[in-house]
Amino acid sequence: MPKILVIRFSSIGDIVLTTPVIRCLKQQLQDAEVHFLTKKAFQPVLKANPYIDKLHLLEGSLKDLVEQLHQENFDYIIDLHGNLRTLMIKFKLKKPSFSFDKLNYEKWLLVNFKINKMPGIHIVDRYLKTVEFLGVKNDGKGLDYFIPEADEVDIKTLPEPQQQGYIGFVIGGQHATKKLPVEKIISIIHKIASPFILLGGKEDMEAAEKISAFAGKEKVYNACGKFNINKSASLVKQAKKIISHDTGLMH
Repeated sequence: MPKILVIRFSSIGDIVLTTPVIRCLKQQLQDAEVHFLTKKAFQPVLKANPYIDKLHLLEGSLKDLVEQLHQENFDYIIDLHGNLRTLMIKFKLKKPSFSFDKLNYEKWLLVNFKINKMPGIHIVDRYLKTVEFLGVKNDGKGLDYFIPEADEVDIKTLPEPQQQGYIGFVIGGQHATKKLPVEKIISIIHKIASPFILLGGKEDMEAAEKISAFAGKEKVYNACGKFNINKSASLVKQAKKIISHDTGLMH
C-alpha cells in the first residue's frame, strides 16, 4: 500500500490542474494512501475531494510542518510545485521524490525573444509524467472540483433577472496584464442581451461596482467578494456561459 504525498502550494487554477494526478493515483494504485500539501488559504479547493486521504496545510513554521510530515513516513513525494520550499521538504524527508519540468528556460525564450520551444504537451500530462514510474496513466476524465453541498448556491436566491439564466464574467486576475480594462468589459456586456453575474474577489469589488453602474445594475449582478471560492464555483457551474480572464475560476 503506497503512501504518497503530492505537493502544490498555489494557486487555485494550478491546484485544480493537479486533480487528475490525485484521482489517477487513488483509482489506479491498489490501496494507495494519497496525501496533499498546500497553503491553508487554498484548503477549500481540496477539502471535499474524496480522492485525498489527508490534507496537510502550510500556515506557519516550515520546520513544524516538516516534523509533522516526517511522522507520516511517506513512500514517495510527488512535487508539482518545484520551488525552494518543496526542495527543502524533500531534502528533510529523505524519501524518493519526483517533480515535473517547469520549462522555465523555454518560457523565458518565448516571453523575451518570441522563440517558441514549448512542447505541445498539456500541463496535466506533464504533471502525470511524475507518476508514470508507478504505472499511472491519464484516464482522460479531465479536472475535478468537488463543491460541498452547503456551498451550492440556490439560483432562486439570486436577483430575478439572473434566476432566468445568466452569463458569468470572471473579472479577477492575479496580474494586471491578465485582466481586461473595465471599459472593455462594459463594452462586451453592452453587446450581449443576457443578464450577467460578475465574479471575483474582494479586490475586484471596486471595478465590479463601476461595471455594474455603467452596464446597468438590473442586468449585471455584482457578486465579487460576496461568495467564497466554492460558492463562486457553484455559480460558474450553473451559468449558461462563462467569460473569464486567465484565473482560478476559469479552470
